[in-house]
Amino acid sequence: MRASAALALAAVSLGVLTGCTIASASEVDVTCPYAAQPLDTLDLVPDVRTATGQSTACLASNGITVTADSTAAELPVTVTDSEGTEVEITDISRILPIDISGTIAATVFALGLGDNVVGRDASTGFEGTEDLPVVTNAGHTLNAEAILELAPTVVLTDTTLGPKEVRQQLRDAGIPVVVISSEHTLDTTDDLIAEIAQALGVDSRGEALITQVDADIAAAAEQIARVAPAATEDKARMLFLYVRGNANIYYIFGSDSGADSLIDAVGGIDVAGEIGWEGMKPMTAEALVAAQPDVIVMMTLGLESVGGVTGLLERIPALLQTPAGQNERIIDMADTQILSFGPRSAEIILAIARALYAPADSPVPTEAPAPATSSVPTS
Repeated sequence: MRASAALALAAVSLGVLTGCTIASASEVDVTCPYAAQPLDTLDLVPDVRTATGQSTACLASNGITVTADSTAAELPVTVTDSEGTEVEITDISRILPIDISGTIAATVFALGLGDNVVGRDASTGFEGTEDLPVVTNAGHTLNAEAILELAPTVVLTDTTLGPKEVRQQLRDAGIPVVVISSEHTLDTTDDLIAEIAQALGVDSRGEALITQVDADIAAAAEQIARVAPAATEDKARMLFLYVRGNANIYYIFGSDSGADSLIDAVGGIDVAGEIGWEGMKPMTAEALVAAQPDVIVMMTLGLESVGGVTGLLERIPALLQTPAGQNERIIDMADTQILSFGPRSAEIILAIARALYAPADSPVPTEAPAPATSSVPTS
C-alpha cells in the first residue's frame, strides 16, 4: 500500500511541465452512487486486464471529514520547518494553507480549523472553500499582494509553490511562513498530518486524525485485497499518463512520481516503472508500446483537453498498439483529487479501485467532451 516516492505534482510545480490553469471546484461535481458500497458487492469485471471502456473514479462527497478531537490549540509554538527555518506561531485565527494539490488545506480542514482559513490555492476546491479568495496566479505562482491583503497570521505552504522570494517577502512583512514537506504519498500521510498539526498547536487533533486515516487506509486495503487478482500475471498493467492537449504536453509518470504509489495501492502493476521509467518524462511512442498497459490512468481535465477517449487515441496513435488503447480502457479522476494524498487518501484509492474493478458501477460521460482549455499551472 505504501511507497516513498515524492508527490508527482511537486515536480510539476518546479516547472517540469508548463501550461495554463488547473482545475476548479466544479470539475469534481459528479454523482457517485456506489461509493459507499464495499468493492466485493459491486458488479466486478471477470478479467480486469480485458475490461473495456472509460470509467471515472469519484468520491462519495467533495467534503472533508473533520476529526472528532476538538482539543484547543496550545500556542505559541515554535517549529523547524522542512527547509530548516525556525518559525514561531502565536496566532492561528487567519490560516492560509496553500500548495499545488490542495492537500495542506484539506488537512487543515480535517483538523477542524476550516473556519480559520482565509484563502486558497487554485487546486483547492472541496466543500467550504468555494468562496475563499485565490492567492495563486497561473495555478501555482504565489501572489504576494493578494496574500498580504488577507493579513494571514500564519501561512502553511511547501516548495510546490513559488517563487521562494515571495515566501521571504511574507516573512519580511512579519508573517510566519511554515514550509511543509512536499512529499505527499500514502507513505508520508501521517508525517504530513503531524507536521501541520504541530505548526498549528493542535498535536492532539493531529494524533486523532492520523489514527483515523490509518484505519481508513487499512480498511481500504482489505477491500481491495478481496477483489484484486492474487497472481501477478492477472493484475492490471497500469500507466499514468499526464496530458494537456491544448499545450501539446504528454508525460508518463513512472517510479518515484507518486502515481506508482497509487497504482500499487489498488493492486495494479506500474508498467512505467517496469520499463525503468523514473519520475516524469515526456511520453514517447516507443515507451507506450514497450509498457503494454491494460489501463491508462489520467486526470479528468487532461482527458477533456484532447476531446475524450476518441481524441486521445487520435492524438496518440501508439496507444492503439497497446491493450489499453485497443479496449479504450481509460480511468480518469478529478485533477484536484487523484494525487492529493492526505486525509482523503483512503477515499481516493477506493475510488480508483472501483473504476478499475467495477467500471459498470462508476460514472461515465454521456458524450465525448469538447477539448478543455485548462492545463498544469506555469511557474
